[in-house]
Amino acid sequence: MATTTTSTQFDEQIGRCRDIFEKKTRDYGTSWRVLRPKSLTDQLFIKAQRIQTIEEADVQMVEDNIESEFIGLVNYAIIGLIQMELKEDKRIELFEDEAVALFEKHAQEIKDLMMAKNHDYGEAWRDMRVSSFTDLILMKLLRIKQIEDNQGKTLISEGIDAGYRDIVNYSIFALIKLSEG
Repeated sequence: MATTTTSTQFDEQIGRCRDIFEKKTRDYGTSWRVLRPKSLTDQLFIKAQRIQTIEEADVQMVEDNIESEFIGLVNYAIIGLIQMELKEDKRIELFEDEAVALFEKHAQEIKDLMMAKNHDYGEAWRDMRVSSFTDLILMKLLRIKQIEDNQGKTLISEGIDAGYRDIVNYSIFALIKLSEG
């Protein structure tokens, strides 16, 4: 039962993210194609750092909710995966339907991974705090930065793509928890 709920909740939250991705693609095209990998990582880091700051602050100067920041993390991490896939493709502008199809492809791969891990971990994420997801995302980003500084080489660890997938899943879990109150 919980797995079905998680699957449905994942679909709802990734649908919200996809909707924003699609609308922004209509507004801006695929201008994000100019971002180099390190710039994407920095953009993700800024968003995660902002969430952590908001979680810890008594006063918030700009009234954006953290849900929108988690959505941004999902979308930028998927953009990172798309950029990795299209590394040799030098086009800046993708057709909207192509960009959305790539988003959906990566979202499905991420969901499949999440469902497998969720089975093995027994839905442990449901007992976690949203702030723990934020910290885990920041840790993943620091690891990604280190891998980038090592020119993508690792001795034993998963690569940047695995980090991006984990960031999406942690962000989706946070969005689910926030939606549940």
